[in-house]
Amino acid sequence: MKASPQCIPCFLRQALQAARFSHLNEDAQKEILREIMKKLLKESWERTPPELAHIAHRVVRKYVGGDPYKEVKRESNALALSLYPEIKKVVLNSPDPLRTAVRVAIAGNIIDFGALESFDIHKTLEEVLVKDFKCDDFPRLVDSLKNGKKILYFADNAGEIVFDKLLLQMIRERWEPQITLVVKEAPIINDATLEDAKYVGMDEVVDEYRFIGNGEVGLERNSPEVGEWVKEHDVVISKGQGNFEGLSEFRGIFYLLMVKCPAVANYLNASVGDIVLLYR
Repeated sequence: MKASPQCIPCFLRQALQAARFSHLNEDAQKEILREIMKKLLKESWERTPPELAHIAHRVVRKYVGGDPYKEVKRESNALALSLYPEIKKVVLNSPDPLRTAVRVAIAGNIIDFGALESFDIHKTLEEVLVKDFKCDDFPRLVDSLKNGKKILYFADNAGEIVFDKLLLQMIRERWEPQITLVVKEAPIINDATLEDAKYVGMDEVVDEYRFIGNGEVGLERNSPEVGEWVKEHDVVISKGQGNFEGLSEFRGIFYLLMVKCPAVANYLNASVGDIVLLYR
């Protein structure tokens, strides 16, 4: 998916939010925004939104000297873990635990400081558990999982990864596949890293980890190497908007996400707030 004009002000909003999380003064905030605008003017806007976002966040990290989202990621993981026991009961007591686990994983996608300024996970969980899907390829997902021995799962955000763990537990207990989890190699926004995955107990359900980059280190999502990962696995599941934007040129992927911005809504012929389980 190529960036749209709507993406550009969003990158600036993200940068300003990150600067404020780091308590940088207004002069520093202005310098960050000026530098990002200069860099974006030199780039092709035909690139994917994640690629352009990486440019913006490199500038932020230069001024901050670290990860501006470290604290909000910690809080998101703690919040999701506190909800986990009750949410697991909801899943296990539902008529179709796997389908409910998919819904819960998609609801967790609301924990996103890239697309949103704030969120209410409790309200979102309540809504998503009863909401109709805009795209619903769940039957095809089940058929693929029945026959799939190797699963590749692209995680999205910290906090959200707790709900991914619950979904992967349901899958492992039913079919016992080999599961590979893809996380960020280094911090960017509130995306999940290996540290987040291990903190929430992903080692219990994951056999292997692979890593995509943050614009400074590692592979871009649309790289040929990542394309080979997709081909190597029987079932590929991508969580969240950023992964959809970065992986959408590949084929054979199940996308689980909540639509949170007009650019993605337009691309999918959907509305902001829609929930999606799409195979393409």
